[in-house]
Amino acid sequence: MGKKKLLLHSCCGPCSTAVIERLLEDGGYSVSVFYCNPNITDPEEYAHRKSEQIRFLEELAKLGPEVSFIDADYDPERFLAAVKGLEEEPEGGARCSVCFEMRMRRTAQYAADHGFDCFDTTLTVSPYKNYDVISSIGRRISEETGVEYLSGNYKKKDGYRRSVELSRKYGLYRQHFCGCAFSLRDAQRKAAGSAGTGAPEDRNAPAALTSPEVLA
Repeated sequence: MGKKKLLLHSCCGPCSTAVIERLLEDGGYSVSVFYCNPNITDPEEYAHRKSEQIRFLEELAKLGPEVSFIDADYDPERFLAAVKGLEEEPEGGARCSVCFEMRMRRTAQYAADHGFDCFDTTLTVSPYKNYDVISSIGRRISEETGVEYLSGNYKKKDGYRRSVELSRKYGLYRQHFCGCAFSLRDAQRKAAGSAGTGAPEDRNAPAALTSPEVLA
């Protein structure tokens, strides 16, 4: 039996590292990365993160494994329209669920249209993103599109720690906010609050709310 064709939605290069490593070690999948992140509302930030994703895949290919890269259309206006009215939601709230579904649905639809057997997302490697919420969204989309959802919980077996290790190894840029203008605003508010109180930096804070120096 041949390998299953897997379309993997990647939120960023650093998160993809440990997920791709695990999937390749499994041996049952031919992996293609689908870079669909209209939530990254700043074009320069989007381009930087995309280039780091591509660079990681190119470095990986030097070691043998080839993982193809598929670039989805960059459409931040679509994201902003989808989350209209949810701008003040906290990180991890309703706005994020809408964002997850938008990206995962686009991934599943591309998979259905281009002959992939299954899809998944790197989002679950983060210990600060709710696996149950993401998995529920993925299963519902799977039922609607007919494309199998792997529902991998990649934070297990120290997946997040491994992603940090691999990011260091490859010298990848690790962003200090999730992507959208609202997460950047919240990160800046948190940083300003910590500075105002003189409180020490929380090195266990969510990845979206810590500095690149802490994450790297």
